[in-house]
Amino acid sequence: VIDTSTNAVTATVTVGTNPYGVAITPNGSYAYVCNEGSGTVSVIDTSTNAVTATVTVGADPWGVAITPNGSYAYVCNEGSASVSVIDTSTNAVTATVTVGTAPYGVAITPNGSYAYVCNEGSASVSVIDTSTNAVTATVTVGSNPYGVAITPNGSYAYVANHGSASVSVIDTSTNAVTATVTVGTNPVGVAITPNGSYAYVCNEGSASVSVIDTSTNAVTATVTVGTNP
Repeated sequence: VIDTSTNAVTATVTVGTNPYGVAITPNGSYAYVCNEGSGTVSVIDTSTNAVTATVTVGADPWGVAITPNGSYAYVCNEGSASVSVIDTSTNAVTATVTVGTAPYGVAITPNGSYAYVCNEGSASVSVIDTSTNAVTATVTVGSNPYGVAITPNGSYAYVANHGSASVSVIDTSTNAVTATVTVGTNPVGVAITPNGSYAYVCNEGSASVSVIDTSTNAVTATVTVGTNP
């Protein structure tokens, strides 16, 4: 746990084996940590930095996202081809949703209605209706999709295709790919600025970050960073 005012480590919290993804509830009260090697999610109370619950999910959990109302956590189980839905009020798994092979990244639309799940082994994105926890669409993207981020207005999902050196742009109203943007080698993570104007993409194989102008879906800058971002 890093204090951002000083950039000093103020706490170290023991969780499960091989922790990967983490998401924090909108009210800032809890952090949900995926323990890939343990098949669990550790729930950390941010006021005390104590683990208050350990939730058993599917095999090899990687990515996690929490609904905007804070009620549910969606966990990608890479080894189970499924998503576990955790009720954050009870920390019980209330649904297990079958998706594509090797799900990694997940993002939820700002209105909380849909979860977009990257299926790394299927070259697809599963769209889950959060009101029913049914998969309502499967979108073909590039090879080995890893990370996904959704624009603040909820209109587009940006998917980093690790095996294709590209980003697929999905129109969330139609779930059609409306653009494919060439970026660096092995893109993994993607994040979008709060005003929705730019997407920043980590190119693991190129030691760089590609900056995409979301109004044109053109790469406007490539920033050299450290190895394997």
